Amino acid sequence: MTTAPATIRLTQYAHGGGCACKIPPGELEAVVAGLTHTGPVSPAAELVVGLDDGDDAAVVRIAGGQGLVLTTDFFTPVVDDAHTFGRIAAANALSDVYAMGGTPVVAVNLLGWPRDVLPAELAAEVLRGGLETAQEAGCHVGGGHSIDDPEPKYGMAVTGVLDLDRVIRNDAAVAGTPLSLTKPLGVGVLNNRMKATGEVSAEAVASMTALNRDAALAALAAGVRAGTDVTGFGLLGHLYKMARASGVTAVVDAAAVPYLTGAREALAAGYVSGGTRRNLDWVRPHADLSAVDGDEALLLADAQTSGGLLLAGEVPGAPVIGEFVPRGEHVLVVR
Repeated sequence: MTTAPATIRLTQYAHGGGCACKIPPGELEAVVAGLTHTGPVSPAAELVVGLDDGDDAAVVRIAGGQGLVLTTDFFTPVVDDAHTFGRIAAANALSDVYAMGGTPVVAVNLLGWPRDVLPAELAAEVLRGGLETAQEAGCHVGGGHSIDDPEPKYGMAVTGVLDLDRVIRNDAAVAGTPLSLTKPLGVGVLNNRMKATGEVSAEAVASMTALNRDAALAALAAGVRAGTDVTGFGLLGHLYKMARASGVTAVVDAAAVPYLTGAREALAAGYVSGGTRRNLDWVRPHADLSAVDGDEALLLADAQTSGGLLLAGEVPGAPVIGEFVPRGEHVLVVR
């Protein structure tokens, strides 16, 4: 028997929420080991960006110096409202195209739904939210695929285009370049608090539903060629991947990192996801975190959903939170 929509809290039907339910980064790298540097004997197109450095999306070369960028992202509910969940999941999926410097063109829905537990009208609200966000991005939604699933899940597979001479990659950071962040951190702890108490952070919802389109356009205008977006592996996890792939050390000025209102209070109250703790455990052997306490380190590793862009360069309106320097003893340094 299904539950009445007015009484349903979607987050209570999933073991995790948002990008915090991603497979841990170290475990994921072990799973895909051996899949890099492989391809078809006679490829139909050149793969420009693939699995090698764990970038945000795949890119293949097409005619006229253009690239086709492809990505997919889906997760369990991060908020209780179905329409808002759809908006957040779509913004998060589109973000990977923006993180590569691309423009989303067409998306298809990916929906898992416990059809004997949750009403179909809620699934329709999820899809409506995703459609609204895609339309805001100027991106078509051309159908998709759905399955009967024990947990609700939603996301999109997105195809976009980009200029190959201006592609933004996670392996192109250069020493001497400042590091900018386009959205504040703290979504993870605030969402964890919401799941436990029902207390919604309007600021966190606004951040998660905001497209990274303008940030990507500003980055391209500023000549940025290295970047990524901050999602389930947290600021430290995604920055570690970027610095490692680029052969540099990333230095973070902890005092310059922006946070959403209430994030520190949510952390102090213990609303920390297992994903955040795994993020910190993953980067700790490669990082100098001696300048900050354990709570600050957890906030820097907080598993984000639909976070901002992390860019090698200065972008108007985005705080500079550190810099890239020549590779030293550690891949990450927090000062």
